[in-house]
Amino acid sequence: MEVSTALTWQRSMQFQPEVRMKISKSSISRALRRAIAERGMIREEDTAVIFYDLSWLQGRIGELVSLFPAETLHAIAVKANPLVKVLKEIQKSGLGLEAASLPELCLAQKTGVAPDRIVYDSPAKSRKELEYALQAGVHINADSLAELARIDELLKSMPLTGTIGVRINPQVGSGSISMLSVAGEYSKFGVPIKQQREALLSSFLRFDWLKGVHLHVGSQGCELELIMRGIETVYNFALEANRLLEREGKERRITIFDIGGGMPVAYRPDAKIPAMEEYAALLKSRLPGLFDGSFRVITEFGRWLHAHSGWTASRVEYVKRDDKVNTVMIHVGADLLLRRCYRPEEWHHEIAVADRSGRLKRGRERKPFTIAGPLCFAGDIIAREVTLPPVEEGDYILIQDTGAYTLSMWSLYNSRQIPRVLGYYDEGERFELLRERESLAQKVEFWG
Repeated sequence: MEVSTALTWQRSMQFQPEVRMKISKSSISRALRRAIAERGMIREEDTAVIFYDLSWLQGRIGELVSLFPAETLHAIAVKANPLVKVLKEIQKSGLGLEAASLPELCLAQKTGVAPDRIVYDSPAKSRKELEYALQAGVHINADSLAELARIDELLKSMPLTGTIGVRINPQVGSGSISMLSVAGEYSKFGVPIKQQREALLSSFLRFDWLKGVHLHVGSQGCELELIMRGIETVYNFALEANRLLEREGKERRITIFDIGGGMPVAYRPDAKIPAMEEYAALLKSRLPGLFDGSFRVITEFGRWLHAHSGWTASRVEYVKRDDKVNTVMIHVGADLLLRRCYRPEEWHHEIAVADRSGRLKRGRERKPFTIAGPLCFAGDIIAREVTLPPVEEGDYILIQDTGAYTLSMWSLYNSRQIPRVLGYYDEGERFELLRERESLAQKVEFWG
């Protein structure tokens, strides 16, 4: 979808609270029924299939584009969903891509996106990786003062065709999921502003090529006010640095402001999650320089764009029944839902059951089930005591919101094959193969 189409979509859309932006179970069932009915779409060996609603993804892109200035670079995080065909869908809409490693940078390049629409972040870039990125002409966010010095050394023998910023830790605190919070008093990411403010200001005076600032507070579990405080801290620093550059008679200014990502999504039906519309409105009212052209703004959303667009259907292989618990054995578990299985108190996925034809099972008769994956360890449990209609062998367990940080975190434990991945439009009116099921030969060759 072109950007103009995205804007047209936005004008006709009535915004809904975040929780109501999810794909409904009924819509999922309609797409699954069509996939099952279409010859060759779900084969006998496809014991699990990962789906992406590309129409929904296009709508999400339209919403994002409409809420920020037209010049904003929305660099979608490759790590959230590295499927090249999905990344191509994103770049066709005029968005960019954010890479957190050299291979992710190469994936971004494979989509055909222009170099100035690629953002390269990593806390451990080697000299060779920096050379590659500098030659590629992408935007680089240095993660430390030492990396700035390394870039300066490299630029003495090669031209600069891209742009460079520095990541700053605003040190505003952590969210409810500590492992995903990166703006506490300590973080392995960025330059801590409280301890290194003067060194940061000196860097902008010293390096003529340093034009940008970057921050990221965290993702999922970070309240909107915490994210806003982080951005505001770095915003005030950028204004201070620009005043200093002016006083020192420097013609250059900080012109690039990367606000990172971090907008949470609603995995639970009762979750109270701020809408992107609310976030953009707060930015505009509190930090007007991000909307009046003073800075070229970069965003790095990943989960917000992808999470709700994906869902997974796994065939029920067995139902183990006894007096105390009924266990449903399926074909995905901690290999796909690593965070859910290892940190169940922090992660949740809604689950439904469909029959062999893909129709949702309903009715008043409901029982508690434990949904277990195929891996050889006791923690491979997707859900405990989830109440569902009767589940039988050959049914499908439907797992919602698997579009982000799932397939990209696929575990190689037990050497399970990556499932077939299908994209679709208009509830399955048209399907597209995004990735073929991994073959036994490919898996054996990996370890070969």
